Amino acid sequence: MHKTLEFPDLLRLIDERSTAFGAAVASAPSLDAQVPTCPEWTLFDLVRHLGEGRRKWAAIVAAGPADAPPAPSAWAAPSAPREREALLDWWAASVRLLLDALWESGPDRDCWTWWNTSQSPQTAGAAARHQLQEVALHTYDAQITAGAPRPLPDEVALDGVEEFLSTCCATTSAWPHEPAAVDYHAAEGRSWRLVLSADGARAARLPEPGTAPATAAGEDPYPAGASLRGTAGELVLALYGRVPVDSLKAEGDRRLFDQLLAWDPDE
Repeated sequence: MHKTLEFPDLLRLIDERSTAFGAAVASAPSLDAQVPTCPEWTLFDLVRHLGEGRRKWAAIVAAGPADAPPAPSAWAAPSAPREREALLDWWAASVRLLLDALWESGPDRDCWTWWNTSQSPQTAGAAARHQLQEVALHTYDAQITAGAPRPLPDEVALDGVEEFLSTCCATTSAWPHEPAAVDYHAAEGRSWRLVLSADGARAARLPEPGTAPATAAGEDPYPAGASLRGTAGELVLALYGRVPVDSLKAEGDRRLFDQLLAWDPDE
């Protein structure tokens, strides 16, 4: 049975991906280069966004249980410097603040999160799991800007598919279309199903590719109407909109992918 990454592994991988992010920024031709996967941003904008986000989450984790995130005054200073070497030092300090806060908290302490209606708990451990995916994805953005994109590491990507489905997709908001299910199959041998209904969206691991999660009645109430196949890294990049769904092997009702992309559960 596949288990999610342990807390020390999450922090180790956040550190590793953060180092890779810094290396990509250091090798890029200019901080003013446009980020192909985030065309509204320059590379400087990307570093500032990711660094400020890590400082914000450090403050969130350090605050513990809360009904709202801390005010910007708790994390917004100092601002990102424009000079590259100083910016890289600022980035490294941002990561250290996050890692220190996570180590101090431990995985089980509650904290505010924006995913309160998802399947992910509102804990520092869940925050660390999502932070790994944030840093890994933006490391890919920085690498492609520097002209040297690299695949996501396998252990990051395999956890990333499930983390995205259970955190970013799962919700109690009603699915506005006919009930359906979408399967995601990683070439590494793991599969997941996202079930969409009037009760919302819920993700589950499939015991093996092409099989359904067990139910009380022993039946599959929502057979998959569409599926997406690729490496775990390709699936993560497709889920986050970095590569088109058409670049992977998509089967079944393709409208489901369009409906998922267009769906905003908060509306």
